[in-house]
Amino acid sequence: MKELTKAEEEIMQVLWDLDSAFVKEIIQKLPEPKPAYNTVSTIVRILQQKGFVGHESHGKSHKYHPLITKDSYTKSFMKGFVKRYFSGSYQQMVSFFTKEDNLSLSELEELLKELKDKDS
Repeated sequence: MKELTKAEEEIMQVLWDLDSAFVKEIIQKLPEPKPAYNTVSTIVRILQQKGFVGHESHGKSHKYHPLITKDSYTKSFMKGFVKRYFSGSYQQMVSFFTKEDNLSLSELEELLKELKDKDS
């Protein structure tokens, strides 16, 4: 799966939240300063070409919807992130964030519990 640019990810976050939307609705959910209509429309078409977004025709307008779930993109992104920055080691990643973010023992235990629950 291709990785999203920052602008593409921002649009996808809106589509994941709304489930489907016209370009005008996407723009309404974006933070200030609002990008131009043509900018958002272009990014949505790029997302469509990449296979992230589909559309329904409504006359001359299109209503866009995600073709990939947020969860599946997150999993793919995290695998690539861990591979690039932590040599593929989730242990190194957790160790890094434990040191950098001062994770408490209870937070670390909760993380381990969640990982064990997913393995079951």
